[in-house]
Amino acid sequence: MSKGNTKTLYWPERRCWTVEEFDRAGREGIFRYDERLELIEGEVFTKVSPQESPHSTGIRLVEVALNHAFPRGYDVRVQMPLVFGTRNKPEPDVAVVTGTIRDYAHRHPTTAVLVVEVSDSTLRIDRTTKAALYARAGIEEYWILNLVDRVLEVYREPAQSSGHPLGYAYRSLVRYSEADQVSPLGAPQTILAVADLLP
Repeated sequence: MSKGNTKTLYWPERRCWTVEEFDRAGREGIFRYDERLELIEGEVFTKVSPQESPHSTGIRLVEVALNHAFPRGYDVRVQMPLVFGTRNKPEPDVAVVTGTIRDYAHRHPTTAVLVVEVSDSTLRIDRTTKAALYARAGIEEYWILNLVDRVLEVYREPAQSSGHPLGYAYRSLVRYSEADQVSPLGAPQTILAVADLLP
């Protein structure tokens, strides 16, 4: 085939959403009112719904424990957004942020002291994409309350890491069993029993 007859192959680029577009679509009713959605790397994902009882109970147990663990000056938020840049608006199951409830009346937090995902069917994505997302955002501590194996996975030391999703990962991972205790980095004076977090 002569050079003049060759065709250039075209591969369409993916069109990603921005946080602003995602929010506007929600306000204008493009998404169903009962859909639970989050924006990850410009893509819209549905969150698991309806929640099974163990998952809901795990979220509540973590919320109660962290409200006791963290002193005044922190807000424990349940299934509310964090905003990381222009293309990420995840909704972790629990996040501890600095400040008070009213500090976020007009904007969502852009970081957190601690993020927790309560995980059963979402364990793979929580360990990979979500972990990478939180590490890249500089979240110093990320917990997965693993309901499948009944352990608490504690991730610390976010860093760049080639070969991992988004090029980031946590350098430290410790798994705590039901018989163990753990102290959050942001509240080192508090000792939490892992058994108290598990449904």
